[in-house]
Amino acid sequence: MKQFDLQAHVDSVYTRYPAAERRPVIGITGNFTDNCCTLGSGYYQSVIRAGGVPMVIPPSAEREVLMNTLDHLDGLILSGGGDINPLWAGEEPQPGLHGINSERDLPELLITRLAYNRQLPMLGICRGIQTLAVALGGKVKQDISLPPTSSDWKGGLVKHSQDANRSEPTHSVNVIEDSTLYNIYEASLFPLQSEGGGGRLYVNSFHHQAVSESGERFRVVATAADGVVEAIESSEMKSILGVQWHPECMGDSGQPLFQWLVGEARAYREAHNVHNRVLTLDTHCDTPMFFPKDIHFEQRDPRILVDLHKMTEGRQDATIMVAYLPQPKIGETFSSNVAFDVQGPTEYADLIFDKIEQIVAENQQYISIARTPADLYEDKRHGRKSIMLGIENGLALGGQLQNVKHFAQRGVVYLTLCHNGDNDLCDSARGCNTHGGVSRFGEQVIREMNRLGLMVDLSHAAEKSFYDALDISATPIVCSHSSCRALCDHPRNLTDDQMRRLAAVGGVMQITLYSGFLKKQGDATILDAMAHLEHAVKVMGIDHVGLGTDFDGDGGICGLRDSSELLQFTRQLLSRHYSERDIQKIWGGNFLRVMAQVQRDCR
Repeated sequence: MKQFDLQAHVDSVYTRYPAAERRPVIGITGNFTDNCCTLGSGYYQSVIRAGGVPMVIPPSAEREVLMNTLDHLDGLILSGGGDINPLWAGEEPQPGLHGINSERDLPELLITRLAYNRQLPMLGICRGIQTLAVALGGKVKQDISLPPTSSDWKGGLVKHSQDANRSEPTHSVNVIEDSTLYNIYEASLFPLQSEGGGGRLYVNSFHHQAVSESGERFRVVATAADGVVEAIESSEMKSILGVQWHPECMGDSGQPLFQWLVGEARAYREAHNVHNRVLTLDTHCDTPMFFPKDIHFEQRDPRILVDLHKMTEGRQDATIMVAYLPQPKIGETFSSNVAFDVQGPTEYADLIFDKIEQIVAENQQYISIARTPADLYEDKRHGRKSIMLGIENGLALGGQLQNVKHFAQRGVVYLTLCHNGDNDLCDSARGCNTHGGVSRFGEQVIREMNRLGLMVDLSHAAEKSFYDALDISATPIVCSHSSCRALCDHPRNLTDDQMRRLAAVGGVMQITLYSGFLKKQGDATILDAMAHLEHAVKVMGIDHVGLGTDFDGDGGICGLRDSSELLQFTRQLLSRHYSERDIQKIWGGNFLRVMAQVQRDCR
């Protein structure tokens, strides 16, 4: 019997503290018909059953509405409904096109793209899978009543718009084994029927459109017997999945997809919460290399991998931007290798730092230049991003010892002794053994850096230069962007012995994301980066590792392509059960410990 005593219901909410556990908030795009925003009950009931909190999203393309909505979401469902206007895909309408739902098109295409940039877990259902495709580079077949053009088509047609009850499965789909979709169902109470290296799943069907091309951001993971695409998922290791059928109508057998989404949303929120509490520092990026192209750091500029929007989307607090100086080859002049008209390397480095200071001045409400670990934590407390200054290649000193003091006064926190080629400080890993290690001038520079509180960075250094510098330096050494030679035999990577020696003197090694330093053949992924990190932890210990992406210096791999994807790095750490204290160490704490010691011990 229902109880119509409101106070009794209120009291039941407050019987314990806290009143409710924090559950993942799942946004669901509402349909739009007859001037009403509507939603089938199956969507929100399925989310609740899976342990999530549903929130209906009305079709609005207002920027402030979209961005504030996304701030509160942990996951997103793109619901079913009418056709998408083909003009959004650059196509003209074909005779088989049905009624489009123009009220939904722009809002949903926008929120999909923005959610993608934020790494938000997404599930597209029927129209939703088509929204994923149109928003992220794929194509939709406007009418599948004609045989698909796919070479997978086996002849005959499957009825893709059933007359049976919506809960009734009416056709089967073949799911490839190496897929998230396959794993979702194999781990559920509704495992797939074995089907020649994959599995068969029985589904309902209410559509006359389907994805014709998944685009490079997705891969097809399920098809019907006639070759029609029935499911796509991210090819970039993101939590994004689209299905052509309606799982919200299928009761228990549709529930695994909602459980997957809520689980991914929970992991997304956990990573967000960690980023709220820890300082995230990338110790090496080369974005200044793009300054000659008049980049816009305050915009989401597609030409660069690090900007204010991408840092915000990836929950990145700080980065060390370097003035990179290419090492001239024999017979070349320095000025012939750089875009700016400068007299020499010292002037060039100063010009780079001038431009960084200009960017910061133009966006001072949101970003500042930090010189010390304390500056970084102060910026985080006030909601600002931080840029630190570094130099990649001691060539910037122009052969003058006094320039170490000059750059220390500018706020530079580290100097990478060399790059790809020997210079007047030391031999490079890609050099010709000019000095047999660190030169006499290089020794003077290291001692001066110790005196003035600059970190010595040995990424790019030859092995003999590495060991010489460890013997010379009175303070710990860093390798701002290096990886493990045991996993990828490249002269730029550190051997296990180098790593142990580095740890023994209190130094740190920052795993870098250049594919060629992570994997000898093929394209590296985030999993390769994690393998290098875990090898370094095994050899050196948790107190001596971190991340130096080399973004905009050819760094960037599948799963970690730019700053917006750095949240994925934290999700990987959490999935491997690293504690929050260890995550803080990896995310810059170890590097900042060395920085603080070097700055404290300067004389």
